[in-house]
Amino acid sequence: MSVLSQPHFHNEAAAYAYVEARVWPQGPICPHCGGVERIGLMGGKSTRIGAYKCYQCRKPFTVKVGTIFEASHVPLRLWLQAMFLMASSKKGVSANQLHRTLGVTLKTAWFMAHRIRKAMESDDANPFGMGGATVEVDETFIGTDPGAPAPKKGKPRGIKQMQKVVSLVERETGRARSVVIDNYSLSDITLVVEANLHREANLLTDESRMYTVVGKTFASHNTVNHSKGEYVNRQDKAIHTNTIEGYFSIFKRGMRGVYQHAAKRHLHRYLAEFDFRYSYRIALGVNDVQRADMMLAGVTGKRLTYQTARGAI
Repeated sequence: MSVLSQPHFHNEAAAYAYVEARVWPQGPICPHCGGVERIGLMGGKSTRIGAYKCYQCRKPFTVKVGTIFEASHVPLRLWLQAMFLMASSKKGVSANQLHRTLGVTLKTAWFMAHRIRKAMESDDANPFGMGGATVEVDETFIGTDPGAPAPKKGKPRGIKQMQKVVSLVERETGRARSVVIDNYSLSDITLVVEANLHREANLLTDESRMYTVVGKTFASHNTVNHSKGEYVNRQDKAIHTNTIEGYFSIFKRGMRGVYQHAAKRHLHRYLAEFDFRYSYRIALGVNDVQRADMMLAGVTGKRLTYQTARGAI
């Protein structure tokens, strides 16, 4: 039987039960007062599906309150379909594809996708490289940065005119973390590396001088010289940045082939999407269903309004 044949993808009551079991594993929690006692399921023919009442603060609620689903008129079963599609598609799903598949408007599909990306944002602020783990760090460039100075007359667009991203991949765990930076400068890159790497980390980069000084503050710093055609160190085969280059290839194929364009103010959410899928990929033992459930576990406390989604940086 197909995964998409499961009841929670087609029946609204089953969808609520499925989400409740993952958002409230220990039972209902009132989002208004935080109470867990004296909560009852509301009855009656006119009562909406999944409505509870807290008899401590006397307020009704559903599992959607305080999550990315709050105030949405889209049926919860369609939300679950969209989340599974985004969790199981290695390079993402465009808003146009969601619009056609789910039967919602393009505007709704676009907003749903950004809310789901919000759920994918990691709450783990722990630095990479703890315990002497190996971390590859590199930067990549994509699209056009609207705030960057125009190239000199007669000169083609360069990396200064593009959106700039610094990414880290920890080899031992397979986790990825990406940050949008405003300037391709020593200070910006140093700030990202110092904020996201533990001093015990073994740092691996290319030959860029951006990492020369900051690299001295970690347990070790080894490089490969891509400009000279060196992609794996000849003496030590473990010294390379091929892992993070593989991450960038997935990210860029998704951004260019599926999404095609992302404004800079939205790029951090697209990066959260690709970081999430990469950090919980099948090679690490996480299948599509488990990945979608992990996504569901991150929906709480991450409201995103349409106005904020359009104007956020």
